[in-house]
Amino acid sequence: MKFYSLILIPVLALIMSSPSSGQNTDTIRLAVQDYNPTDSKNDTTWAKMEVKSDNLTDYSLVEDQNGKNVIKASSANAAGGLIYKIRIDPHEYPIIEWRWKVDGVLKKGNLQKKDSDDYPARIYVTFDYDKSNLGFGDRIKYSALKAFTSYNIPLRSINYIWANKAKRGTIAPNPFTDWVYMVAVQSGNEQSGSWMVETQNILQDYKAAFGEAPPAITGVAIMTDSDNTAGNATAYYGDIIFKKSDSATQSK
Repeated sequence: MKFYSLILIPVLALIMSSPSSGQNTDTIRLAVQDYNPTDSKNDTTWAKMEVKSDNLTDYSLVEDQNGKNVIKASSANAAGGLIYKIRIDPHEYPIIEWRWKVDGVLKKGNLQKKDSDDYPARIYVTFDYDKSNLGFGDRIKYSALKAFTSYNIPLRSINYIWANKAKRGTIAPNPFTDWVYMVAVQSGNEQSGSWMVETQNILQDYKAAFGEAPPAITGVAIMTDSDNTAGNATAYYGDIIFKKSDSATQSK
């Protein structure tokens, strides 16, 4: 995904909002069945992200082989995603779980190169990082970016990705900015075509990436993009669930 798209992605994510109706004492569920493709400016569940791209990834609500609602993403040299505005304390809900499936990886994808920063599937999590905590150099960079756009800029975020060839478990800065870290949860085509259930500890991943405890989560997005590599990608996403530590081993 191009840099101008990267800095525009969490526009909605940085707006405060109440947790979804799917919250209870143990879990917070971001249900994909709440996605309404005709409501592009939804303020309570999934909404399309504002990115500048000649082609936009298409997202639709379909059923999987078991009749459960999932979101299908189809990207042909395209970019874009869906964002769910929500505020979550990662210290209280450190576990994120989801299931996803891809038809195949992007052959030219490479998390180390700007012109290969594409993934058939990713879960994008943004955090409420105070810009006053930035160092001198980052404050200059932030001011320069703000001169380029009126949108809020994510100062800390984690991308859980289905990589092309990166080793699973790799945690690395995005090639455009170290304000964004990539975590390779899946890699390669070995599991393509199969639904994979993932569990990650956001608290631990954030500390490993940024060397400190995370602030509040401000938004979660699903993204399938292929505009840097001019490729094609198809992915499917199920519900995203946040859990407390003592419920992390419970099945969904």
